[in-house]
Amino acid sequence: MTTKIVFLDRATIGPSVSITKPTSPHAWEAYDRTSAEQVVDRLRDADVAITNKVPIRSDALAQLPKLKMISVAATGYDVVDIQACGERGIVVSNVRGYAVNTVPEHVFSLIFALRRNLIGYRQDVIAGEWQKAGQFCFFNHSIRDLSGSRLGIIGEGVIGQAVARIGRALGMDVVFAAHKGVQGLGPLYTPWHEVLETSDVLTLHAPLTPVTRNMISGPEFRVMRRCPLLINTSRGGLVDEQALVEALDTGAISGAGFDVLTSEPPRPDNPLLSVLQRPNVIVTPHVAWASVEAMQTLWNQTVQHIDDYLRGSPSNVVTPPAAILA
Repeated sequence: MTTKIVFLDRATIGPSVSITKPTSPHAWEAYDRTSAEQVVDRLRDADVAITNKVPIRSDALAQLPKLKMISVAATGYDVVDIQACGERGIVVSNVRGYAVNTVPEHVFSLIFALRRNLIGYRQDVIAGEWQKAGQFCFFNHSIRDLSGSRLGIIGEGVIGQAVARIGRALGMDVVFAAHKGVQGLGPLYTPWHEVLETSDVLTLHAPLTPVTRNMISGPEFRVMRRCPLLINTSRGGLVDEQALVEALDTGAISGAGFDVLTSEPPRPDNPLLSVLQRPNVIVTPHVAWASVEAMQTLWNQTVQHIDDYLRGSPSNVVTPPAAILA
């Protein structure tokens, strides 16, 4: 019998990507977008689902007895109820390692722009400040070198390690912190509070879990002695956004570069929307992962996981082992 594959959110993969299909015989159905209310109807006859950001929760899974595999077109798989999938024998696979160049490059794009105040100086030129200066340059904003500064990385996976390599190449002192509250992880790690207190730049590369949600909030900002830049290209929920704005207001941090927010796109009441015009704030629309090369690699892996599953050898499985054997 032909396998039916349904892609729930094609529009989340850029137009430059060649949408190859699995090699196994199948029927293909793709939608640009899918609301939560449409998930069950669209997956009712599906054997395999592809999702990037469309949630597939336990209530939907209970109505999808035919569904056997979900290929998540992302590394983060919190959009899928993994426990419920395990209980129902549904294999869930995610994508790994595709963003090892694009995310670190975006991280340092944000760091360079903020550390050298490029946004402020650009705004000044547009406003005519340079033209009125009366000399070849002017000094409206501070510019700081990265060489000799401390880079604190929260999260030690492949992305965090790639960021560290770039930081070291620039002459930065690189330290790693594990998640808040984690102790005794050995010499690779610097204690959590020491990283917060001594870093000139903090960059987050951790998954969003109940443990890591809002791990940077008021108490953490209050111990940041060096008024660091805070960079987040990982998950929006890692940072309490109201506390972030307060930290910007009080000077507890010198700037923020965020590619991810708690709600995407942001709701009108998101605190960060009120500070977007500040020269020390940069918010990009969750595109750190989206280089042409990275998106194609991501898609190739997404399809490969489906082929592997259909051949009986599931890959990059994140569901409990029982799901593989079902």
